[in-house]
Amino acid sequence: MTEQTAGVPTKRTRIISIAEAKEILSKIDPETADQIQKRTQDYLAKFAKTDSEAARKMRKQLVEECGLTAEEAAELVNIVPKTQEELRVFTSGWRKLIPTATVEKMIKILTQ
Repeated sequence: MTEQTAGVPTKRTRIISIAEAKEILSKIDPETADQIQKRTQDYLAKFAKTDSEAARKMRKQLVEECGLTAEEAAELVNIVPKTQEELRVFTSGWRKLIPTATVEKMIKILTQ
C-alpha cells in the first residue's frame, strides 16, 4: 500500500497471516503472475491452515482478548497450535510469561 507524504510516496506495512496473504495473491491472474508470485501462491496454498476471514477474526481476538502483539497473533494463526504444550513452544521464544488461563483462552480462540 502506498500513502502520499508531501508528494513522496511511502510504503506502509501491516502484519497479516498466511491465509490473508493467500487471499490477496489469489486476486492476481495466474497468466500474468511472475515466478515469485506463482511460487508464493503455491506455498500459501499448501500452508494456509484456515480461510482469511477466520484468520482475521482469530488474530483480532488474540490481540484484544489475550494482549498479544500483531506479530505474535499472526504467528499463532499461521501455526494453529492445538494444545497448551504446542503453544508454549512459541510463547517461550517471546520471552514473556503468559498465565495458564490466557494460554487456555488462546487455544480456545485458535480451535473454534
